[in-house]
Amino acid sequence: MAYASLTKGLKELDIRGPSVPSNLVLIGDDAFPLAMNTRGQVLMAASLYGSGRIVVLGHESYLTTFPALVENALIWLRGDKSDNLSVAVHQRVKAVADNLSRSSFQATVVEKFHDNLGVGVYVTDAYSVEADGRDLVAYLKAGGGLLIAGQAWHWAQEHPKENTLLNFPGNKVSSVAGIYFTEHCGEAGWLPVYPQIPASWQSVAIGKDFEDDLKFLLQGVSEFHFSDGIPSEVLVHGPLAFPIGSNEQGQPFVAGAYYGRGRVIVVTHEIALGHQEMAPFLTNAIRWLDEGRNGVVGVVPSLGHYVNLLSNLGLRCEKTNFRKDLSVFVCQAYSDDHAQEIQEFVAEGGGLLIGGHAWYWAQTHHGQNPLTDFAGNHILNKMGLSLLGVTLAPGSYKAPVLGQAAKDNYHFRHLLHRFAGHVVEGEALTKNEESLLKKLGSDCTTYLHMKAHDWYPYMQMLSTLTDFLKKSDMPQVSESCPVRTPKDHLLLNLGSEVYKVCPDPDALLPYLIKNNPVMPVVYNYKIKINANTGGADTWLSTGLYLSPGMKTKMTMPAEIVNKGWRVQIGCQTDYLNHEELKRAPHVVEHFPVTSEVMQVWNLWGGLIYLVAPPNTQLEGPEVIVHIAISAPYYKSGVTTAADWSLLRKAPTPWAELEFENIIITVPSDVVRGLECPNKVAAVWDDIMRGIADLAAIPHKFPRKERFVADVQISIGGMHSGYPIMMHSFDADSLVNPEKIGHTDIWGPIHELGHNQERACWEFPPHTTDGTCNLWSVYVHEEVLGINRAKAHGAMTPDARKSRTEEYVKGGRSLVNWYRWVALETYMQLQDKFGWDAFKKVFAAYHKMTNTPSDNPGKMNLYAQTFSETVGMDLTGFFKAWGWPIDAATEEKLSSLPAWTDHPMVQYG
Repeated sequence: MAYASLTKGLKELDIRGPSVPSNLVLIGDDAFPLAMNTRGQVLMAASLYGSGRIVVLGHESYLTTFPALVENALIWLRGDKSDNLSVAVHQRVKAVADNLSRSSFQATVVEKFHDNLGVGVYVTDAYSVEADGRDLVAYLKAGGGLLIAGQAWHWAQEHPKENTLLNFPGNKVSSVAGIYFTEHCGEAGWLPVYPQIPASWQSVAIGKDFEDDLKFLLQGVSEFHFSDGIPSEVLVHGPLAFPIGSNEQGQPFVAGAYYGRGRVIVVTHEIALGHQEMAPFLTNAIRWLDEGRNGVVGVVPSLGHYVNLLSNLGLRCEKTNFRKDLSVFVCQAYSDDHAQEIQEFVAEGGGLLIGGHAWYWAQTHHGQNPLTDFAGNHILNKMGLSLLGVTLAPGSYKAPVLGQAAKDNYHFRHLLHRFAGHVVEGEALTKNEESLLKKLGSDCTTYLHMKAHDWYPYMQMLSTLTDFLKKSDMPQVSESCPVRTPKDHLLLNLGSEVYKVCPDPDALLPYLIKNNPVMPVVYNYKIKINANTGGADTWLSTGLYLSPGMKTKMTMPAEIVNKGWRVQIGCQTDYLNHEELKRAPHVVEHFPVTSEVMQVWNLWGGLIYLVAPPNTQLEGPEVIVHIAISAPYYKSGVTTAADWSLLRKAPTPWAELEFENIIITVPSDVVRGLECPNKVAAVWDDIMRGIADLAAIPHKFPRKERFVADVQISIGGMHSGYPIMMHSFDADSLVNPEKIGHTDIWGPIHELGHNQERACWEFPPHTTDGTCNLWSVYVHEEVLGINRAKAHGAMTPDARKSRTEEYVKGGRSLVNWYRWVALETYMQLQDKFGWDAFKKVFAAYHKMTNTPSDNPGKMNLYAQTFSETVGMDLTGFFKAWGWPIDAATEEKLSSLPAWTDHPMVQYG
């Protein structure tokens, strides 16, 4: 490892004294710090470029202060040239050669660098770089070793109008390798030498304020125009990258960055590059990229029609593919051809203007990650910019206001640095900063999903986040300890995401989960697969649980490897987006089954499931779970009374009851006292057969319905889906044999009814929350023997009559025909024709194809289908309810006897 070689034998670096170093800023792939102070400032660093290596020290005095470090550096810098002990030392740092006289190196003092030195390593200060430094860059790129030292703060004071990053002599060489001397003084002190590359939460600070760049780029620019195309968002994550234009939510759509000796600007839709109204910005952008060279601007042929616009702006433009002799290259983000050459072109001083979006790619490449897989990001990631799959609204956006207002603009690194200071040292955040913490959390998650563990900037960011999470007071979210503040929301989000990708999650776990009791485990537990799935993913319960952070290996049968199967840890699939949280927002993890032995875990713990893909028939193979915890799990026909008497006392927080057609997941405390789950099973088996009867489907469901009772859900008191989600305080009503069937179960049946609604006969938004109640009425009356008027207060005769009269008084407008009012239409049909008519109608729809997709078309089809089913023309009835029955439907049904005494007749 390079860091270990460079710090070999060093325990500490005492840089106290008169020398004031420069703070170094690191970017790109390969740059890493050797010495970092307590403020997170980098004072010594190393990197690679091409075939060569470079070490940078933040003050020239360090070349003689630390002879052991210098000797380590020389050994590392010569790389595989172990037989070349020659070192050329610039005369201004002649003392280095004197120190080396007692070593095995053969030092020669030279007046300046030249191509035929024939040395393995060149040592110089940062002030003696000749001309533009291109000879030294070429030497480095070809495999040379360079040790360079100096500080830039004094130079910056003497050159107040110059750009230090671009014009300081040392930066003309070191920057190509991603190391910059800055005008900021480094704080000197006693520095320990760490066994690993140092990291600090403070090191995520941006390396420049960019005010001068924005002043140049935005001169004469009032708006950015994307009226002809939908832009993407760009993630600005590099220390020398900055947003140029953003929307009110802080989402950038134009951004720039320094990269090596050059610069880059990304515009997140290529059509904007040819927009006449963007001419002022494009002029500024290309001149900023050109850096005063007045060189040739090469425009890739696919954007050739923009050449005229750029030429009319007074720019020297040519339609051409990438060439190294260009000053600025303009291209699209949809190709990574010449990616490395383009990066080197920019690093060595070229300008890059790249246009394009990633949202369409993301929509057409499901399962792939735009940050790592999208072509344009293969060029941009190293430069600290990444196009995202997020769309922004088309239109015009105001340019940011320079000065104080610009300081409130969102910058990922700046706000992360401020938030870390808030968490670790109690620094106060502004209201504007607090309002952007949700955006910051989203950006951190996006960045961490890169999983670029072989990329130093990523690992530095990950180390930084891990560092300040350990220093934070992580909220222990629960019903009794809800999370309300933006700070705690972000900590919850970060804790979960960092845990997934950090190299040592076990070391982080105690900081995230502070109460994690040890539970008794089972080993090598075998689960027999029995899957016969329909057209959707199906969870198969295992009866096993993993505690928070607990890892287990699973041995998979070959039959399910790489066949679309997954392992799921956790049952609470709702993503929470509430201001007050009673659990973490996302607590379920999925692992694709891609090998016969795999490891699974979840920071938040959870029940273990196998998720079978659609249309899978498999019976017999076994899965072995190497270590897990038994949960209270009852399965009809499998779990004996004796088994259950022990299982219901299992200490895990979740329990499951699996019956003929439904699986109910509840907090374990709800079933601790349940002695006879078979009684609960009997009621639910009857209910589910009733659900099937009305829906005109077989009694055995293709996929068992699921209920999960959680401390908090995404919306409402309950909601349909797979699983149906409900609040845990209502869980007892589902599993208590003394209550089920006798207390209010309307809501759960309502949600089961939602799952039976079909688009071909459902008319959103009118009936979305209405027709599902057909199942609530049916189950109460036909299964549980409870009259509809007693099943729900809205179903009393007086309530029904009142709603109908109000609807009629309101002009029978479909705007008012929804939920209970809509249900009344169907109840009047049921009163006349009974439940069998509905069963026959639903059965008829099962056989239909190519049904209308619009509400009027669907309503006419329903009126026709119901009429034909009961042998009576019901068009008058439906028209009395305000349905848009057309003449063609009336003509089709004209031969049937009309329903002339329907309930709506009384209203005229």
